[in-house]
Amino acid sequence: MKKYLFAFFLITISLPLFSQNLNGRIFSEVTKNKIPGVNIKLEGPVSYRLATNDQGKFIFKELVPGRYSLSASRIGYETYTVFLELQSGQLMDLEIPLIESSNSLPEIEVISASRRNTSSLKLPFASSILSRPSQSENIPRSTPESLSIIPGVFVQKTNHGGGSPFIRGLTGNQTLILVDGIRMNNSTFRYGPNQYLNTVDPFSIDKIEVLRGSGSVQYGSDAMGGVIQVFTKDPGFSESNNFKGGVNARYGSGNMERSGSTEFVYSSSKLVFSGVVGLKNFGDLIGGDTTGRQSPSGYTESDASLKLKMKLSEKAELTFANQFVQQKDVDVFHKVRLENFKINKMGVQGRNLSYVKFRMEGPSPLFKEINITGSLNNTIEERNSLKNASLITGLERDKVSSSNLAVELFSDLTKYWTVNSGLEYYRDKVNSIRNNINNQSGSLTMLRGLYPNNSSYLNTSLYSLHHLELGGFNAEAGLRYNWLKASIFDNDLGQLEVSPGAFVWNTGLNYTLKNHHLYVSLNSGYRAPNIDDMGTLGIVDFRYELPSYSLKPEKSYNSELGYKYAFGSLSLGAALYRNKMIDLITRVQTAQIIDGYKVYKKENTEEALIKGVEGFLEWQANRNLSVDMFASFNHGQNLSKSEPLRRVPPFNGNISMKYKLTRLYVKGELAWADKQDRLAQGDRDDNRIPFNGTPGWKVLNIYSGYTFGKAHLRLSAQNLFNVDYRTHGSGINAVGRSLWMNVQYDL
Repeated sequence: MKKYLFAFFLITISLPLFSQNLNGRIFSEVTKNKIPGVNIKLEGPVSYRLATNDQGKFIFKELVPGRYSLSASRIGYETYTVFLELQSGQLMDLEIPLIESSNSLPEIEVISASRRNTSSLKLPFASSILSRPSQSENIPRSTPESLSIIPGVFVQKTNHGGGSPFIRGLTGNQTLILVDGIRMNNSTFRYGPNQYLNTVDPFSIDKIEVLRGSGSVQYGSDAMGGVIQVFTKDPGFSESNNFKGGVNARYGSGNMERSGSTEFVYSSSKLVFSGVVGLKNFGDLIGGDTTGRQSPSGYTESDASLKLKMKLSEKAELTFANQFVQQKDVDVFHKVRLENFKINKMGVQGRNLSYVKFRMEGPSPLFKEINITGSLNNTIEERNSLKNASLITGLERDKVSSSNLAVELFSDLTKYWTVNSGLEYYRDKVNSIRNNINNQSGSLTMLRGLYPNNSSYLNTSLYSLHHLELGGFNAEAGLRYNWLKASIFDNDLGQLEVSPGAFVWNTGLNYTLKNHHLYVSLNSGYRAPNIDDMGTLGIVDFRYELPSYSLKPEKSYNSELGYKYAFGSLSLGAALYRNKMIDLITRVQTAQIIDGYKVYKKENTEEALIKGVEGFLEWQANRNLSVDMFASFNHGQNLSKSEPLRRVPPFNGNISMKYKLTRLYVKGELAWADKQDRLAQGDRDDNRIPFNGTPGWKVLNIYSGYTFGKAHLRLSAQNLFNVDYRTHGSGINAVGRSLWMNVQYDL
């Protein structure tokens, strides 16, 4: 088997290489100002995609002689296309003026669907992009909340310091989160809603990509519902020394938010150093109608994100980065309100990611590009709890250190066939402790933590993704083999080792006829049991869990049929999908009761099916007016129990209209969700969900902004009619009528 995998991984075809360079500069035809971030697509004997740097420039090096077409596209400008013919040894310079568009939408390129820059229209997958969430008209408070305007995504909030995105009905460790290509999901990532995405600072983000219904072959375990990939800001090199920066201040009425951040970028021809540093103070969340102030729910946060890029040569770059987020006193509101707790909070929840990336253009089409990444990610969660009338304070602390090494190779086998293949290695070390303190005597009792202390988890993968383009057809296919090893110490059973493995595949075909794109895809997915599944001992949500050591991977089989259209001022799409899941790891109730909680143990006992449909429309009516809308529907069924699948979001959607002038914009938004009364027994047992289901809701928001010089003012009036509501499964009600303000000044 190994020799076949190795042959599949390295297919050797060599092509002759000559030295032709193509340089270009893109600027506004009216103002003559440079335009950064323009998507450049070059197609010919070989194909390339890149974006212009901060100076509006681009360069393609060592091209094969022949005929090429070059297109440049960016939001707000008409797409520019030119046809070229490069001779052997030729150096070509282009000056490209872009014309501001009155009503055209650009072609969008995504990375997450195929691990390379590809036009989203040509991919047989459903994906979306959210650019610069901190600068969005919606003024999202957190990274999870920013995703609520993406089709197919529904955001649940257990507490104000959380936010768990559902992708096509799945969340938690059944969806995968990446930051700059590095897994955030680790071996203690919990099933069901969790708070981890909230430890990504929205001010540090350049864009977020969401891939729906696929991802296990591209990125590994957990991507059964899809993938959320966060890309942090990544400024480019400049020809001369350049410094720029900015400051942000944000306020929410009722002291719901008082935040500030500063950003800087120093760039030169060989070096870029950038950073974002911020402090946030979130007050108690004030709900609508009769809800009022929900106390305790506020928390504080400190953030720092630094990045250093060095150009080692014309073909090699080295990047160092560190991301630090720490949140303190994050209360779990529904525990205090509903479960007789005087104190229930995360004293600290944080994330500290450091990584180094090396990128090099290769010497031949077979070795077109090589990327090597090494990282260390430390997460910490400290929980404090004290019940009313109790003398015992519980102090828990979990720390996970995840080290990673990844190598990825990009190859052009022919003009029509490209490949990217790689090897990934992750190793987690888990430390977990619990102490009970008697507040009267001061005595301390040391107990087993939520997870087995000093346990480890090894995750190794080999993958190969193939992309073929011929005529109007674009095909995607890939394979991944994943091997895992969990080492857990149990006080009764001693040292245990569990080594599950998984082999997954995907395939998809897109056909383009003029501006119409029809696609079909089949994807297998999986989620390997982690230490949270196998080793949890203690209170989780509304239950008490016991360890389980004989679990095997969950598996999914997703089929999808979709349609996309994009031309001029109109872009729209729709998808029908079906996701069959087997060997689901579920909590099975035992006859025990511990500390007043029912006791559960995890087993591979169930099968489930999720079917759904989603659609979106974007229309640039004219230079000033635009309309966006989407709707998503999921129907989940537990086939083993003949009951609805747990936590499935209701039918939901969003419609917005924006009017934009040169300096001013005004935007109205209607967000809505139907009632969800298709409840599993687990939903009825969940004190966050009303017994008869979560009521439907409609919320009207208005946003406005004005730019004067280097200053930008953005205002958000949310929930104008003060509707009392919560998103399905949440432990806290959503914000009521409120005013939010963000002031940004560019230095």
